Amino acid sequence: MPANLSVNLNAVAMLRNRRDLPWPSVEALGRIALKSGASGLTVHPRPDQRHIRFSDLPVIRNLIDDEFPKTEFNIEGYPTEEFFELCAGAVPEQVTLVPDDPAQATSDHGWDFRKHQAFLTDAVARLKTMGCRVSLFADGDGDAQAVEIAKAVGADRIELYTGPYGGCFDAPERAGPILEALGRTADAAVAIGLAVNAGHDLTVENLPALVKRIPALAEVSIGHGLTADALEYGMAETVRRFCRACGQTI
Repeated sequence: MPANLSVNLNAVAMLRNRRDLPWPSVEALGRIALKSGASGLTVHPRPDQRHIRFSDLPVIRNLIDDEFPKTEFNIEGYPTEEFFELCAGAVPEQVTLVPDDPAQATSDHGWDFRKHQAFLTDAVARLKTMGCRVSLFADGDGDAQAVEIAKAVGADRIELYTGPYGGCFDAPERAGPILEALGRTADAAVAIGLAVNAGHDLTVENLPALVKRIPALAEVSIGHGLTADALEYGMAETVRRFCRACGQTI
């Protein structure tokens, strides 16, 4: 099955937040994305609310429930008490836990599963009681033992951090070894029953090679590159382009 596309709305929200105005509308652009073929919407509400605001979560939840009930809501974040409260209120279909410091501009590494095994075991169990599927941000470095720990803590999926792969846009000769390491990580996960997501700096240009190397890829979450393309092609056509890059016929 081709990978699903979840559209990350953080960049849309960040643009909105530049001014004290209600546009661009996170809800309206999320609606266009889902109507155009996206399988879900992703947000990463940070403590300072510099892009997605906490008040956006019920709006997106209602959009999906009322108009697109077959799609999914994915919330990313570091598991603080505040984050657990947000998840309990929004009840997303999927929660993706990331090891971010609140001051980070964006996610830039996966979990150290050995160091944080006990912490993640507790966090995953707590989210499971809410009925959420749980995915853990993972470095795509081919570390099979780390993937085994992700399985042991109770995760349903890992999300491969594809930043280094996306960073090869101006040096394609470096992409091959990074892609192979991502592939080995995915192979190890699939072999023990973990599903595999991926995200960070993915584009229409680099997605086809990723989905070819990881045919079991379940979902990609894309925000910055997709939003940049939407300024040129419009949200609807951009979503269709990314869906096709995932291998979908749309």
